[in-house]
Amino acid sequence: MYDQLKLDNQLCFRLYTAARLTMQAYWPYFELLGITYPQYLVLLVLWEKDQQPVNDIAKRLYLETNTMTPLLQRMEKAGLVKRVKGEKDTRQRIVCLTDKGKAMEEHAKVIPDCLSSQICERGVDVANVSDIIPVLDELIEGLHKNAIK
Repeated sequence: MYDQLKLDNQLCFRLYTAARLTMQAYWPYFELLGITYPQYLVLLVLWEKDQQPVNDIAKRLYLETNTMTPLLQRMEKAGLVKRVKGEKDTRQRIVCLTDKGKAMEEHAKVIPDCLSSQICERGVDVANVSDIIPVLDELIEGLHKNAIK
């Protein structure tokens, strides 16, 4: 067997498993709010800055606009956001938080601390988790640049 083909030597396995288990830990909080993880990400972007074009949200989340459309349609149906035509370019769609979407921020503000507590309870040093964020950002940027060539 080739060493480079051993499961323990695969970065992708660790990233996939960490992501899957992290989403599993988030799930109870999202279930209480009646949202999915991708919807949470859109809300995070809009809580930072409301009224953004679909393309800007997609770029921020490293998603394609054709992925955003059904996601935003579901969020609009749930009453979290509304999409309006752009003033300068009517082909552009601007995504705005509704009152319900804005109010959800108050309920969601506890999620990061709750997750940090769960991580600590499982014996993981939260500082170590924070330390890997810049490394992951570098990896994401490098892979994203490669993907768009």
